[in-house]
Amino acid sequence: MKLVIACMATETNTYAPMPSGWQAWKAGQYSRQATREPANLFSSPMHEWRAMAEARGWEVIESLGAYAEPGGITPRIVYVSMRDEILADLTTHQPDIFLISMHGAMVAEGYDDCEGDMMQRARAILGPERVIGLELDPHNHLTPAMLENATLIINYKEYPHTDAPERARELFALAVDTAIGKIRPVMRAYDCRMIVMVPTLLEPAKSFVQSMKDQEGKDGVLSVSLTHSFPFGDVADMGMKTLAITDSDPDKAEAVAHAFGNRLWDLRHQLHRAFPSIEDALNAVEAASSGPVVLADMADNAGAGAPSDSTFFLRAVLERGLTDIAMGMFWDPVLVHICSDAGVGARLRVRVGGKISRESGEPVDLDVTVRAIREGMTQFLGNSEWAIGTGVWLEANGVHLVINTIRTQCFDPSLFTDLGMDIKTMRALIVKSINHFYAGFTPVATQIIQVASPGATPMDMASLPLTKRDGHYFPRVQDPFAAPQFRHHQRKE
Repeated sequence: MKLVIACMATETNTYAPMPSGWQAWKAGQYSRQATREPANLFSSPMHEWRAMAEARGWEVIESLGAYAEPGGITPRIVYVSMRDEILADLTTHQPDIFLISMHGAMVAEGYDDCEGDMMQRARAILGPERVIGLELDPHNHLTPAMLENATLIINYKEYPHTDAPERARELFALAVDTAIGKIRPVMRAYDCRMIVMVPTLLEPAKSFVQSMKDQEGKDGVLSVSLTHSFPFGDVADMGMKTLAITDSDPDKAEAVAHAFGNRLWDLRHQLHRAFPSIEDALNAVEAASSGPVVLADMADNAGAGAPSDSTFFLRAVLERGLTDIAMGMFWDPVLVHICSDAGVGARLRVRVGGKISRESGEPVDLDVTVRAIREGMTQFLGNSEWAIGTGVWLEANGVHLVINTIRTQCFDPSLFTDLGMDIKTMRALIVKSINHFYAGFTPVATQIIQVASPGATPMDMASLPLTKRDGHYFPRVQDPFAAPQFRHHQRKE
């Protein structure tokens, strides 16, 4: 058996000001030996697939492994170059199985559906019978082109995304069974007409994920996935969907996808919740009897394409005169360079944040002391290691800031503690993330508050500035199925 493995993954915020060009991709990962390098979220499936295939004595051809931190639209030449490199390997090697890790919400110039485009072209090369397996982040768009051309699609189930390796093993097993003729997978998806957040460490999402797992392996159901959607991608197919894969039974696949869609609809008011403002969140910090309280600056999440340099929270903290507050990470390679030149202990007048776009707010001028500098910092999301670059700890009268050189969101407390900060002495930790921070920070937090801050990734799902899909979705409208064009998709009771 011959296997080709690859990765090309990024999440495109079509509103973001920074294009995802070559520098962004090469700052993330761009390699033809990704399985010989530390695993990140999107390359970890390649590690699993290689190990499982080599244990069977298969021939493994490793194609491109590429990842860019979520950002703006990828230039056409960048996308086409990477895509064609992978397709050339398929043409040359003609594998029995092709497995690829992608995000599912990548947009390039001229291509609103990069994953669907890849699937169509791969299918044209490999023909109708050979197996194409696609592993996706659940914040994908799940388009018809993906469904029509992939043999198997499996999303991560968890958010935070701690289960990419486990899902990779499942996809490999199903691909093997398909290749040897043991199963004939059939996929069907259901449009839930919803856009809400589904944090799977919390109820009711936790039980919903477990119910998907419980359904798998029974009565011909091979896999069940939930597409959460990526609301900051302005494309026609954006939105929540349920996906079921069965063995040779399209009617059952459709029924299972529909049933899980109905179940999600019934949970919509529990999942859709209002988040407090910055002012309300800081009130909670002042009222707390112990710390640290962890606050999520949700609208400046680099993991959804934001610049990670907004100053709205910082200004509010300074205006109140709060101390023992730690904040991070501010993406500012220039300021890191200045502080590194000055050295630990230096006292400087610096300008923090507000540099990339209007969604970043106004810059803040501060007198700071450089408390620590560390090169080559990393953090973990589950077992996936993510580079931070050089980190610098600045203190301004009891307000502690972490600035860094590689734009990425906050996953775990090591971004503070690896610089020598004692977070137990802090009243609050303010992290630039939406939900991925949850697993790492829960053990150290006295309470966690996700905050409706201003910025490039605002969490008001009812007011998204969409131009390419219709507005008939919850919570923008209370009953999107009532519109005449959707009545034939009415929920089944």
